[in-house]
Amino acid sequence: MSSLALAEPRVLEPVSVDDPVGYAALCDKIVAERGFRCGSYKERCLLRRIGVRMRATGVHTFEAYMRVLDTDPREWDRLLDALTINVTKFFRNWEVWATLAERVIPALWARPDATLRVWSAGASSGEEAYSLAALFHRHAEQLGELDRLSRVRILGTDIDRDSLAAAERGVYAESAFADTPPELRERYFTPAPAARVVPELRQLVTFARRDLLREMPPEGPWHLIACRNVVIYFDRESQEDLFVRFHDALAPGGVLFLGKVETLLGPVRSLVAPIVQRDRIFRRP
Repeated sequence: MSSLALAEPRVLEPVSVDDPVGYAALCDKIVAERGFRCGSYKERCLLRRIGVRMRATGVHTFEAYMRVLDTDPREWDRLLDALTINVTKFFRNWEVWATLAERVIPALWARPDATLRVWSAGASSGEEAYSLAALFHRHAEQLGELDRLSRVRILGTDIDRDSLAAAERGVYAESAFADTPPELRERYFTPAPAARVVPELRQLVTFARRDLLREMPPEGPWHLIACRNVVIYFDRESQEDLFVRFHDALAPGGVLFLGKVETLLGPVRSLVAPIVQRDRIFRRP
């Protein structure tokens, strides 16, 4: 799951929520000075996150908050953290990952391609990318084909630098494993309290900073793209555009793996076929 995929903060809207001119000015400032494209995200989500920071700094108008940003550079970091905060777990919704393990991983493994390219788009702090690595490693181990695992290349990308730094460290609190089957928890992570990804997984995954709304990684075409619970925070136009770009980035026969609450929108619906519709797993013909 991407760092944008989170439960809404339980705070009141800022008192100046009815100030569209002030809100637009703040968004323009964020785009100009930090490159975060506010206009592609749902306004309600942004307002609530910005409201968290406005109240934390003791201001109640967008104009006053812009003055805070001008005088306290550290607030920029806090604001961007609020806009890209992550909430994710390993193997979130395990039943969906079980479907991936049964229906997708074996088919991809059987392909004759010299390299299998896997992209965790919106990797946050790395849980999704390492979950994918664990499924590939387990499949190879079960077949006695660990010598072929070197052809698997998994890339995790996210817009948030702090989340990517956490992904690189590969150390997690026990709460990150709430959905993880015990046998996978024991095989691929060191014991609590600070569980670390084992080297066999770490060497399969690399991380890089990418903005989904601006660029596709150049390493494709991709055999599997996982982007779970990310696009629901984008407006419809951005969602449709991103789905088309995902399709174009997939190799023939490649798989798109979305979150359970996400729905394909726009022309891509006629360009991919569901493998398991309820689990939001699709294949490019």
